[in-house]
Amino acid sequence: MMEPVLRVDGANADPCAGRVRIDRAKTAWNGAMIMGSIAALFVATWQSVLLFLVLTYVTLLIGHSVGMHRMMIHRTFKTPKWVGWLLIYLGTIVGVSGPSGIIRIHDTRDWAQREAQCHDFFAHRRSFLTDLCWNLFCRFEFARPPRVHIESAITADPFYRLLDRTWRWQQVPIALLLYWAGGWAFVLWGICVRVLVSTAGHWSVTYFCHNPGPGRWFVKDAGIQASNLSGLGIVTYGECWHNNHHAFPESARIGLEPGQMDPGWWVIKALAQAGLAFDIQMPRDPAMRDDLIERSAAP
Repeated sequence: MMEPVLRVDGANADPCAGRVRIDRAKTAWNGAMIMGSIAALFVATWQSVLLFLVLTYVTLLIGHSVGMHRMMIHRTFKTPKWVGWLLIYLGTIVGVSGPSGIIRIHDTRDWAQREAQCHDFFAHRRSFLTDLCWNLFCRFEFARPPRVHIESAITADPFYRLLDRTWRWQQVPIALLLYWAGGWAFVLWGICVRVLVSTAGHWSVTYFCHNPGPGRWFVKDAGIQASNLSGLGIVTYGECWHNNHHAFPESARIGLEPGQMDPGWWVIKALAQAGLAFDIQMPRDPAMRDDLIERSAAP
């Protein structure tokens, strides 16, 4: 089994002290996507809506869930370099951030949630609309921030560095191709609506997975627990089995119980069958689970 990735140094950091501040860059970016999405309603065609649905699902499933989340952040499997580049590129065009930015967002939040107490910005304790607005337009400014150390395999990779510098601009060549294929309807639905729904949808799943309270697995000493959301495996790419993921972040498979559909896992299995994924990790041995309390049967 791979060694866990320890990127966050929380010594002398405080996950509660700080304040929520408007992030001008996020506000401008997501504000532009909102305005473009409103405009898209006036030029909608069935082809543009279908394009939006397909591009959104493919980029979130293969790029974000499989590439950025399971492969890059948690290192649950390995690929040849060119496959990794392709997966992370697809994750970048989701429109949330570049590779290093996603790691910082994820690992800072994960660190805060595993502390005994953390600010509502990370705990998702506020109303849905407040939490969504915070994540679309704001950042958390720590009084005493943790230090995030990203491994050189990411920071020294020239392609990942390019994506970090240009992640917003990566939409431009796609927009040009979409304009050539279908005019402004394709651009607005294939870029603006897709990016907005991807961003808001990502945070919505996170919000609802943390609000019902603990599920089958209780992570000791963690102030924020997670639940599984039954029946949403297909539409969330398997990310709705969040109680499983909190318990076993080392596992490439998140839908662990019978009936827990996990499209992200299906993609990883397909890559493995094609010889493009290897060193695939599964939940650790029961003898190594002293950080967990099993509460009840899974839904």
